[in-house]
Amino acid sequence: MLKIVFTVIKRDLRLAMRRRAELLTVIFFFIISVSLFPIAMGPETEQEARMLKEIAPIIIWISALLATMLSLGQMFSSDYQDGTLEQLILIPQPFSLIVFGKIIAHWLVAGLPLVLIAPLLGMQLGLSVPEQLVLMLTLLMGTPALSLIGAMGAGLTLGLRNSNILVSLLVLPLYVPVMIYGAGSVEAYATGLGFKAHMALMSAVLLLTLILLPWAAATAVRISME
Repeated sequence: MLKIVFTVIKRDLRLAMRRRAELLTVIFFFIISVSLFPIAMGPETEQEARMLKEIAPIIIWISALLATMLSLGQMFSSDYQDGTLEQLILIPQPFSLIVFGKIIAHWLVAGLPLVLIAPLLGMQLGLSVPEQLVLMLTLLMGTPALSLIGAMGAGLTLGLRNSNILVSLLVLPLYVPVMIYGAGSVEAYATGLGFKAHMALMSAVLLLTLILLPWAAATAVRISME
């Protein structure tokens, strides 16, 4: 069973490297959307700089959320259009494992780069090094949940017109708790309250999505294929 998961991950990563423009679009959108806030607010005074630092975790998390949503439509659509998805459903192994492999590949392409870039952007917004590390940790735990939740929305809207808009409407409300816990962890650490409670909630969300959503996404894809 693990072999089929790794095979799907390798295949999807190989295909993603052939479509590097999509990968770069996600990364550049994340960088540009975060960088626009210091330009717009113009932190010239100490008060403005402090305000920018206070909302920095929210800025980065919202930008990461929107950047992740850009690539959700490609998780299943290319395989659906060329008929590969129909063949994958017929494989004897559980289809949820194949979907899980595609979700991991999506996170490696669209989630992990954001985690690695986030500390540099946090520095631009005035976050200290410990706050940047906490931000990176929350993104490392939260972005897989975004990919898992997004997979279910991508499966439900597979083959529909304007699927990118529909998947955004479906998953955006479900993304809100992840964003609140992620941004709240950094804010709690910065104020000295401790971030263990927020991280515990984030861990619970990640564990719940890991258990339920690969199966739910696989079911959604099957329903859309019918």
